[in-house]
Parts: sequence; C-alpha cells; structure tokens
Amino acid sequence: MNLNTGLWQKQQLKLQMTQELKQAITILQYSTLELNAFLETKALENPLIQIEDPITDIPGRGESYYDDKNETDFTEFLSVSEKTLEEHLFLQLDLKSFSSIELKIMKDLFHSLDENGYLHIETEDFLSRHDLQSSQLQYYIDSLQELEPAGIGARTLQECIFLQLMRKKETGLARRIVEEHFDDFAAKKWKVIVKELEVDLKEIQKAADLIRQCNPRPGALYSDGPSHYIAPELVVKTAGENEVSVSLFDGTTVKVIYNEEYKDFLEHHPDKETVRYLREKDQEFQWLLQSLRQRKQTILKVGKLIVEKQKSFFLEGPAGLQPLTLKEVADEAGVHESTVSRAVKGKYMQTPYGIYEMKYFFSAAIKTLNSEDSGAASSTAIKNELQRLVDEEDKKKPLSDQKIVNMLIDKGFDVSRRTIAKYRDQLGISSSTMRKRYE
Repeated sequence: MNLNTGLWQKQQLKLQMTQELKQAITILQYSTLELNAFLETKALENPLIQIEDPITDIPGRGESYYDDKNETDFTEFLSVSEKTLEEHLFLQLDLKSFSSIELKIMKDLFHSLDENGYLHIETEDFLSRHDLQSSQLQYYIDSLQELEPAGIGARTLQECIFLQLMRKKETGLARRIVEEHFDDFAAKKWKVIVKELEVDLKEIQKAADLIRQCNPRPGALYSDGPSHYIAPELVVKTAGENEVSVSLFDGTTVKVIYNEEYKDFLEHHPDKETVRYLREKDQEFQWLLQSLRQRKQTILKVGKLIVEKQKSFFLEGPAGLQPLTLKEVADEAGVHESTVSRAVKGKYMQTPYGIYEMKYFFSAAIKTLNSEDSGAASSTAIKNELQRLVDEEDKKKPLSDQKIVNMLIDKGFDVSRRTIAKYRDQLGISSSTMRKRYE
C-alpha cells in the first residue's frame, strides 16, 4: 500500500448543477398554476420583471371546439362554493338564541369538522376545555347536526346516512337497515338481513337505492380554496381521416415582460452598486426567459411524440391507446427519462375526446394473443375495456373476474384473474357480489 504524500494533478468530467439548470428543471416540472405562482413571486423579487394576466378564454369554452364525439366541457371538473363550510354553518345559527359562550362552543365544533363534514373531537378534552357535562355536549352536537347540509357533524358513515334519512322523514326499511344492520348491509350480506327482518331481496334493493341517494361526504360541497380550472398546455386537432396536429396553448400562463422603466436607469445611473444590482437582475430575467422557452420546447417536443405514438387514440378514441413508456419517448426526444416525467406531470392535453393529463398516454404493455397485431396492448386500453364490460353487464347477474378474463381472452388480451382484480380495484369497481342488484 502506497502511503506517500504529495501533489498530483487529476482530470475528471463532472456535471455541475448550476443555479440556471436547477431553475430550468424546477420550471419544467411545474403545473400551470404552480408556474403562475412562481412567476408572480419572481416579479416581486426582481424589479425588471413585469407580468401580465393570462388569457382566460380556454379553447373549447369561448369557441365551439369539441366535436360530436364529446360535448362535455372538461375544463371545469369542480364547482367550488364561494363560502367555506364553517362560514356556511355559522350563517345558519340563530345568534339571538346563543350566548357568547355557546357561540364559542359551536365555533369549536365547526373547527373540529374535517373536509367531508365529519366531526372529530377528543370528548374528554372538549368537555374539560369548555367545562361541560356529556349531556350538554350532546345538545351542541345535536344543534350542529340540525344544520345544512344534512349529515353534517356525523361521527361515522352510519350516523351520516342515518341523519340524512331522518331529514327525509324516512321511517321504513331503509332507516331500520342503517340503524340496526349497517355492517351487514355495507358488506352486502343481504341474506342475513332477509332472514332477520323477514323481508325479500327486492325490498332491500329498494332500500339500498334510497340509501345511495344520501351523500357520504356532505362537507365536500364546500372548500376553503378557490375554484381551479384544469386547462391544457397543448391542443390536439384532427383533420381529414388521418391527420393529427398538436400546438402549444399559452392562454393560461402569465406573460413575462421586461420593465422598460429601468432600461435608461440601467444605462445612465451613476451609482456603480445600483448598476451592478440591476445587471444581476437583468441576467436573472434573461435566465428566466430562457427557462420558460426551454419548458415550452420540451413540452411541445414530448407532446408531438405522444401524438405520433398514440395516433390511433386521437383518431379512434381511448380504445385506440397503445403501450408507451417514458423511456421510449425519452430516447427519441434525446433527453433523460426524468425530463419526460417532469414534462408530462401535471400538464394537460386537449383532444377531440376531452382533456387528458399527458401522463395518461403512458401505460404498460400487456401481451396479446393475436399474432396479426403488434403483439401488445396498453394496460389503459384493457382498463377501458374492463370498465365498458362492467357498465354494460346485467346487474342482476354481474360478471365475475374469471368471466371478464375469459371475455378479454376472447378479444385477444392475455390477462390473468389477478390482473383483472388489480385493475378493477384501481378503477374503483367493486366485486361482482357487491355489484349485484335484486329486483
């Protein structure tokens, strides 16, 4: 072992992560909303940066863009109330009938509601904090549960549904099932209920239909945040029978412009420190513009490759989706796989079939049994076929997982029952036993 000391020269290649590169990577991974917030912050930090509000007319809203394939406007997925849940509840209180101490207790209960409207309190701590007895606390909880929306202030799903049935003045089988046999009902052990209540399955099915009209998340109608629109960064259009084009849409991103007021100031100001400061800020501005340009170029390049690889989707719809990996696109784009991942995450593409997140177009390959095709189908296409089969099934005799496997094999898909069970779970589709209707 050589333990001699000395000085040696060593040459090595090393990638240096500069501040500009970090910024470019960060900007690429931002969604439209995150990017706008970032640019607004930059404008506050740098006097040379001015921003202009984005165009609010999302394509498909101000013009009749969608064709007959899809008449729904997918740019508004959620409509959020202007009032928060707490404000909505407080406005319903009869302030004359509550003392200041009682209002404080009610407000504390409001604060203890989760986003779905369920009440979560440590009973002993709450009683001690407000110097209450259990019976007194129940009075306040009852007062909360009398407010709108029905079901608010429930401690469990069972109580939430029960409160809504009470509000509807339901006194029949549905209320009794929820009150006395909720666990068996939820597990669809209806034959147990049939035996205990001496009713038939058709009556339980009618009760179940009534119960399903209740909202399991009454508080979700309200939100503390503002409404958010899902808007596309790319727009895909079709022309003729086989032409597909893709273009950028900048209408939802704030515009960054140079603050011209500082131009003469920078060129003629006598103070060297001020000039040095402004030159640094000018360099930051140029780096920012370069990062934004690079972001657009990368998203457009990836978008064009997606359209090229998934052309059958844009011409035929979701059934035409093909297997596609991030690596395939990265190799053709000449970038790292992580760059493609950042470029598609949180970015949306408007298509003739609605708005899709760009990462939707990437899915694993599933082997097919048809030697005449490419030999593989996308997992997303199989999920779409699974959803279609369940939507069209006879609900009195729902398809078992094995039956679905057999039907997909007949269509040329090489899938197992375990795979179907996994996909069904991912799609939020319950088992055949839970889907069965009795009527």
